[in-house]
Amino acid sequence: MKSTEQWLSEYGQSHQNPVNKLIHWICVPSIFLSIIGFLYSVKIGTNLNLAYFALLFLAVYYFRLSFSLGIGMLIFAILCLGICYLWESSMSWPLWIICAIVFVVAWIGQFYGHGVEGKKPSFLKDLQFLLIGPMWLMSFVYRKIGIKF
Repeated sequence: MKSTEQWLSEYGQSHQNPVNKLIHWICVPSIFLSIIGFLYSVKIGTNLNLAYFALLFLAVYYFRLSFSLGIGMLIFAILCLGICYLWESSMSWPLWIICAIVFVVAWIGQFYGHGVEGKKPSFLKDLQFLLIGPMWLMSFVYRKIGIKF
């Protein structure tokens, strides 16, 4: 199994261009949020949805790589759950439609960014990079505020 630093370093190799990096700061969290929203839309009983169960597995994945980054990713995931709750309770459109729009627009942005970068998205090499992208951004936040991981 690769270490956290190996994953982040490998992911960073195809994310050097400043325009692509900026696009990723917008689009990666948006994609993460939209996927949580899709899962949030799948109800299991009256008070549960698929997002809660998926985030348990996601937390295990992140905590295995880095306990410290896992905490940050869990906080971000909980924030995303809150946004989904607000969207679902206050928007006139179904949550899954809002998430579909966000998802498509964000992926268009991602592919545009990689066109500017001149490198293929990392997930084409290994699907795990879809989970590494949000953690890569979180690692920058941690470095900025001086949290070791």
